[in-house]
Amino acid sequence: MPQLNPNPWLFTMLIAWLTLSMILQPKLLSFITTNLPTHKTQTAIKTTPWTWPWT
Repeated sequence: MPQLNPNPWLFTMLIAWLTLSMILQPKLLSFITTNLPTHKTQTAIKTTPWTWPWT
């Protein structure tokens, strides 16, 4: 079965992965701005006890 032979496809996969990770990824990440972390104020949650109708 020629599909199981990794010889012709392994080199192509490695070159494509290296191209993506070394060349394209830094160029794409330079256009994406990340959101700065903001501090949210914590509000106290006021809970009321559940009143059971049968008690």
